[in-house]
Amino acid sequence: MGMWSIGAGALGAAALALLLANTDVFLSKPQKAALEYLEDIDLKTLEKEPKTFKAKKLWEKNGAVIMAVRRPGCFLCREEAADLSSLKPKLDELGVPLYAVVKEQIKTEVKDFQPYFKGEIFLDEKKKFYGPQRRKMMFMGFIRLGVWYNFFRAWNGGFSGNLEGEGFILGGVFVVGSGKQGILLEHREKEFGDKVNPLSVLEAAKKIKPQTLASEKK
Repeated sequence: MGMWSIGAGALGAAALALLLANTDVFLSKPQKAALEYLEDIDLKTLEKEPKTFKAKKLWEKNGAVIMAVRRPGCFLCREEAADLSSLKPKLDELGVPLYAVVKEQIKTEVKDFQPYFKGEIFLDEKKKFYGPQRRKMMFMGFIRLGVWYNFFRAWNGGFSGNLEGEGFILGGVFVVGSGKQGILLEHREKEFGDKVNPLSVLEAAKKIKPQTLASEKK
């Protein structure tokens, strides 16, 4: 009876741990970014001779849609990049650019990511777009049912990837208005493969008010 009791207790503890891992109890809550925080982020171009500039240049005239990529080689990130890229014709009609930032540049990872993403990509070495409070999902992610659902969805969609680079710091997607219009959409990845709704991105982009030449001269 003693061994059966120990076994039953261990099984119950494992079941409870699995149940809790599939709730949001242990997930770190995202801290929303202020426009001033995003504006001051230093980004680098990915040229042979990189140029550093403030992130606000990406959206100050026409607003922007920006993807903070968790890991370029991740097939889930490639799936989300392809979803956002499917909006490119409509974003072009609105005059709203599409950008991505990565936190590191390893081997050919960014180059291999570009077929999935139809916008310019920049380097965020200090990982500011992943803050103000960086959130990580470690190995708990692999016992979450939602993550496995996302895995199968991306696999069935024909996406593949690799294990190169840091992939635990969670990413997100921003739609930022022009000038001081503010952040119109902020999607924070809560688990691996928690991608943004493309329709929500498009609706937010439609709210962007491009800066007029008159306002630029003031």
